[in-house]
Amino acid sequence: MAEHGIPGRYLDGFVPILTEVAATGRRLTREEIKARRTLGEQAAEAGLGLRALVVAHLAAARGAWPVGPGSAESTPAALAAVEQAVDAFAEGYERAQRLTVRREEAARREFIDDLLYGRSDLGRLAERAERFGLRLSRAHAVAVAEGPQPYVEGGPVARRVEGELLARFDSHSILLTTKSGRLLCIAPGDNDEVLDHFARQACAATEGGRVAVGRPQPGPGGVVQSYEEALAALDMAERLGLPGPVLHAADLLVYPVLARDRQAMADLVQHTLGPLTGARGGAGPLLETLVAYFDAGCVAAEAARRLSLSVRALTYRLERIRKLTAADPADPAHRYMLQTAVIGARLLGWPGQPL
Repeated sequence: MAEHGIPGRYLDGFVPILTEVAATGRRLTREEIKARRTLGEQAAEAGLGLRALVVAHLAAARGAWPVGPGSAESTPAALAAVEQAVDAFAEGYERAQRLTVRREEAARREFIDDLLYGRSDLGRLAERAERFGLRLSRAHAVAVAEGPQPYVEGGPVARRVEGELLARFDSHSILLTTKSGRLLCIAPGDNDEVLDHFARQACAATEGGRVAVGRPQPGPGGVVQSYEEALAALDMAERLGLPGPVLHAADLLVYPVLARDRQAMADLVQHTLGPLTGARGGAGPLLETLVAYFDAGCVAAEAARRLSLSVRALTYRLERIRKLTAADPADPAHRYMLQTAVIGARLLGWPGQPL
């Protein structure tokens, strides 16, 4: 079988079986079928292609095909023997491949868990990363997509995004995976185009999806840092109602700074906005008014449109806020304090959550 590039040992016993079956008309025994399966498993583990292996079996069958008197009568039995032998061989081959795939998936999942949670020795982690196409000595960035429904490894959305991404970029430097129902893309930090394309494809694949992109971070621990930044950006977007399907952690750095000292932020919210709780209907409607007013760039007409109010009604609310807090949202001297307090209230979930 050298002409087919297949070592002869993977066809051990095939020709003698075929010759005997042609002479006797018997079917393959259970042990013979088991032996063919075992050879198929060994061929798969050796990395040989199934197509070449089947061709080699057919070529061997042709060389041993019965000829002469009585060959017509033995042909059906010989064909049945070839069918049984090749089927058993392919079954063993496919079983070995499935086991290999499951082992690879388990190893890949373990690596991703260690990579994203920093649970492994960094030196060892860097060695394992090369197997999956990542060189952790360089900077990497992580984009995280979340949608209305959890992403599933190997699911249609994940496959679609992966196909679009790998059709355009070198797959050896990109790692696409799922984690906690989210879709992740890990890419070299000096190639913004990869993560931008991933973000576009992930948003296009689902309605209502959102993607956050962490900053490039160097070294084996950089992936964890970028991943955590992307998660934090998604959380900030949810709590603050930030617009846009794509968020960049680099554009949101002010929010983690504000949230870092929770007690100080709670004091600011309580001191600045606490008096709003004395309004009829509570602080909620007036806080909503401030959010819309600041989001609209302090343009009363636009804020009123967003709240489905008349400009007169909005102006009344702003005046009510000024009287309760002694701070005028339209006054630049008061605006920064009020806006910071509003951001803090949204980050802390106030007034729904007590400070």
